[in-house]
Amino acid sequence: MASFAKLNSENIVIAVHSVVNEVLKDSNGIEQENIGIEFLKNLHGWQNWKQTSYNTNGGVHLLGGTPFRKNHAVIGFTYDSQRDAFIPPKYFNGWVLNEQTCLWQSPIPYPITYINNLKDQEEQKIQDRYTWNEETLNWILQTP
Repeated sequence: MASFAKLNSENIVIAVHSVVNEVLKDSNGIEQENIGIEFLKNLHGWQNWKQTSYNTNGGVHLLGGTPFRKNHAVIGFTYDSQRDAFIPPKYFNGWVLNEQTCLWQSPIPYPITYINNLKDQEEQKIQDRYTWNEETLNWILQTP
């Protein structure tokens, strides 16, 4: 199945539709995005569509294939035509766009804590729960 993002006039994703791959094939049996777009235009009467890849996240294809438009489109994402990428909403003003992944990142990395596992005598990574504090531009440890 191929996925297509339905975009509003501001290139915001308002829906994602699936199309059977056979619909996209040209006379030579090669899948073409424009054929899928024409199919959706005729079916729904909506004009603004972009193909998206369910298996692409952060500029990486999860199955080892070729990444497509940086991220799978999700309702609320924006299609950026200059980057040819789907970009999620920016939730915090202090975060910056990673141009390689087209994902928003905090200005400082998420904290990682290591503990010494006495049973195995090796260091292990544990995942503490932190939340972002926009006022201090820092991660705050959540207490149980």
